[in-house]
Amino acid sequence: MNFLSHFYFERFATHPERVVGSLLPDLLKNFDKSYTFHPQRFEEQLFTHPLGVELSEGWYRHVEVDKLFHSSTYFIDHSHYLRKELDPVIADLPIRGTFLAHIAIELILDHLLIKHELVNVSRLYENLANVNRTVLKNYLITIGVPDVDGFLTFYDKFIAWRYIFEYKDLEQISKPLINISKRIWQFEVTADVHERMTAVLLSYTEERMHDFKDVYAYIQDNLTYLS
Repeated sequence: MNFLSHFYFERFATHPERVVGSLLPDLLKNFDKSYTFHPQRFEEQLFTHPLGVELSEGWYRHVEVDKLFHSSTYFIDHSHYLRKELDPVIADLPIRGTFLAHIAIELILDHLLIKHELVNVSRLYENLANVNRTVLKNYLITIGVPDVDGFLTFYDKFIAWRYIFEYKDLEQISKPLINISKRIWQFEVTADVHERMTAVLLSYTEERMHDFKDVYAYIQDNLTYLS
């Protein structure tokens, strides 16, 4: 799931660190796609501070939410059907259709959370800004992040960009879809591709995504990590 959907499961958190922890695995991957960390290996050090516990609890919930989401019938079915509709649009591009549909479903879900006012995007950014920076930096050092200062610079830019607000407009989602794909494949697209992709996303969301709340209910009902 994408940032806003992870925040959905922490929207009532009382500590910013819990929210930051729930986004941290994806933030680190966005900074460097080679990054892989296992904070559970360092609990003795991390849990000496209660806010380190909050960061870890957010991280653990992130992992479980993603596992439940990606194995759900909802995600598998919608990814399959959306891919079939996107394939003609990207026929001349190196983008893998399964990848594009995967990301598109996640961005559409974030859009729907905003549209139906199920989360407060401003509140998400407030949590990111108000995290205890000393605890966060020590956490990153402990789990083995090679370039902590570089990541924290990226983190501040992520807050300043505030691009998640743009997901309110579904017509804008083709742009981040293409940009995310460019991290993996080299290609250029015309305005026509953006327009056709946007048309597919609009029609698919309108016709097939009325049940979007079901996947959040399914995940919430099946979470085992509830602390």
